[in-house]
Amino acid sequence: MTVPVSPNSKLTIRSCHYRDLEALEVLAAKACETEPNTCSIALNQKLQTTRRWYGLFKLLSWFPNPYQYYFCGFVAEENQQVVSVIQVSPFNSTRSTWRVDRVITDSDVKLQKNGFSDIGSQLLRHCFEHIVEARTWILEVNVNQKRTLALYRQNGFQPLAQITDWAIAPELLEQLAQHEPELPNLLPVSNADAKLLYQLDTVSMPPLLRQVFDRHINDFKQNPFGSVCQQVQQSLASSEIVTGYVFEPQRKAAIGYFSLEVCKDGNKPHQAEITVHPAYTWLYAELFSQMARIVQNYPPQSLQLASADYQPEREEYLEKLGARRIEHTLLMSRSVWHKIRETKPLEALQLSEVLQGLQPRTPIPTRMSFKSIKALRKNPHPPNSQSDRSSSGDDSSQSQNPPEAQL
Repeated sequence: MTVPVSPNSKLTIRSCHYRDLEALEVLAAKACETEPNTCSIALNQKLQTTRRWYGLFKLLSWFPNPYQYYFCGFVAEENQQVVSVIQVSPFNSTRSTWRVDRVITDSDVKLQKNGFSDIGSQLLRHCFEHIVEARTWILEVNVNQKRTLALYRQNGFQPLAQITDWAIAPELLEQLAQHEPELPNLLPVSNADAKLLYQLDTVSMPPLLRQVFDRHINDFKQNPFGSVCQQVQQSLASSEIVTGYVFEPQRKAAIGYFSLEVCKDGNKPHQAEITVHPAYTWLYAELFSQMARIVQNYPPQSLQLASADYQPEREEYLEKLGARRIEHTLLMSRSVWHKIRETKPLEALQLSEVLQGLQPRTPIPTRMSFKSIKALRKNPHPPNSQSDRSSSGDDSSQSQNPPEAQL
C-alpha cells in the first residue's frame, strides 16, 4: 500500500522517544523484506533490546558511560507518521568524530522529489547542525547499495578505504589450531597498556585515517563501570570477549593485538578484531592460530573479521588460508564546519576570486614624501623672510658643493 504525502506538508525531525520504538520496528522489518542487509537486521535487534531495557538506557544516558549513546538517533515525521530514522553514535572518547550507523526510510512513502534522498538528506543535515561537538563524520556502506551510496555522496561524504569482511570456516579453524603459536610475550590487556595499544593503532593506519579517527589513549582504556556493564552484557548475550597483545621487549612496544568475541551457544559466528604492526606481518599466522585454539573450546562456528585495502598482507594471508569474502563495504568521511556559512557553492568559487587579495595594486601618486612629512612635523612654522630661505639655500648649496680645500 502506497501512502501519498502532500508536497505542501511539513517534515518534522526530532529525537527518538519510547513511543517511536514500535513504529521503528515495523520500519526495520519492512527494510529487511525489501532490501535485506545487515544494517536493517542490526537495527531491529537493537530496537528490541532498547525497548526491553529502555528505563535502564535512559538512566545511563545522563552520565558518561559506554552505554550513554546506546541508541542515539532522530526520526522524520510526516503527517504524524514516522517515515524515516537515522542512528548515530560517537566514534572516539572525545566525541570529535561521530559515526552514522544507518539511515532507513519507509518504502511505502512516496514524495514528489526523490523521497529517500530528500528525507535522508534532511536527517543528515539535522545531525550535522545539532551535534555541534562533531568535527568529522564517518560511515560504512555496502558497495551494492547504490541508493544509499548516492545519498551519502550527495551530502559530501568521500571514500576513505575499501573494507572486506571475511569468514573462516570451522574446518580451517581446526587446522589452524593444530599449529603451536610462537608468542612468548603474549600478555593480557589492561588499562596500563593503553599507551602501547594507542601507539600500535597509530602506526598501523595511514595518516588520513589517523586524522579522521582522532583516537587518543583514553579510547583504549576502560573504566570500572564499563567493565561491569561489559560483563553483564556478556552474561546476558551468552558471549565472552578474550583480548591479548604481543609485547616487544627490545623496542618496548606492542607489535600485535587481537580481540575475540566468542559465542558460547553457537547461535552466531565468532567476531575478531586484529591489529598488527606493518613491520611484523609474520604475526598474522601466529595470532590466527592463537584465536583458533581459543574457539576450539566452544561449539563450532565460523570466525568473521574485516580487512582494509591498506592492509595487503592481511588480505594476502586470508586468501592463501582459504577464507571466504562475505561483504564489501566502503568507509567514507565528511568534515563539518559549524561556524562558517558558505555564501557561494564551492564548485562556483573561481581561483581568481580566491587570489584577488594577493594581486599587486598600483600605488597612488602623491605630492608629499615621507621626508617632507617628517620635516614638517619637526618645524611646523615655515620661514617667513626671504633671507631665511636664502640662508637655508646657501647652507644646502655649501653642503652639496664643498670647497676643494676641504677634500
